Amino acid sequence: MQIERPRDLDELLAGLDSHPEATLLAGGTDLMVDVNLSHHRPETVVALRRVDDLATWDDGFIGAGVTYARMEAGPHPALAQLARTVGSPQIRATGTIGGNLGTASPAGDTLPFLAAVDAEVVVASRGDRRRLRWEDFLLGPKHTALRPGEVIVGVQLPERLPQRQAFAKIGVRQAMVIATVNCCVVRDEDGKTRIALGAVGPTVVRTPAAEELVSSQQQVSATMLDEFQRLVSDDVTPITDHRATERYRRHAAGVLARRTLERCLPR
Repeated sequence: MQIERPRDLDELLAGLDSHPEATLLAGGTDLMVDVNLSHHRPETVVALRRVDDLATWDDGFIGAGVTYARMEAGPHPALAQLARTVGSPQIRATGTIGGNLGTASPAGDTLPFLAAVDAEVVVASRGDRRRLRWEDFLLGPKHTALRPGEVIVGVQLPERLPQRQAFAKIGVRQAMVIATVNCCVVRDEDGKTRIALGAVGPTVVRTPAAEELVSSQQQVSATMLDEFQRLVSDDVTPITDHRATERYRRHAAGVLARRTLERCLPR
């Protein structure tokens, strides 16, 4: 196995230009599981930890190398909330937002936040840089629009984000768990609301009908919450696997979205 250790973004992109098939290693919290289980044996690994360009966090740009531990202390409430649910302190100290995007698991915990705020993913190769909306980057389970020789540089958030934000997650236990369902809700002061859920479709899911219903009113009644919950359950497309049944996930998605929305409503 050949290990490359670039020290800056230019060196990284030059290395990927020479080895476009190389496996990228950030925190390793997903990759090393596959390696240890013999699911993956990369010939060339490019280690990203020394590339400080990927660890920047300026205004609305979050570098791909920003860890969950840093997100826990960041300015975005939902991002901080979700970061606290990820793994152990050791995992949070090494796992990164870029790794979560690159793995593209339907249960990825950062993905509902990025979808709810309509973030863009910034990717680069030698001589080129692209910005992709989240839904154009996440194409399916563990499948992205990343091309050979490209690396995720970071995510660009909109200039203004709603202050009312909440994230919630259901798993088979209370901590250190892959989500059975996860959910992020953001709501503007004028009532405009966006909801995104993970682990209930081939990639993160937005629920336009439910969003439209609760965005139309500043005051959300109990009757509207009931209908909101039903619409979310109807919009998701979960599967049955070893963590939960399709029926449970569909019901849980509606309940979780409702509870998360309630946290964003005026008291």
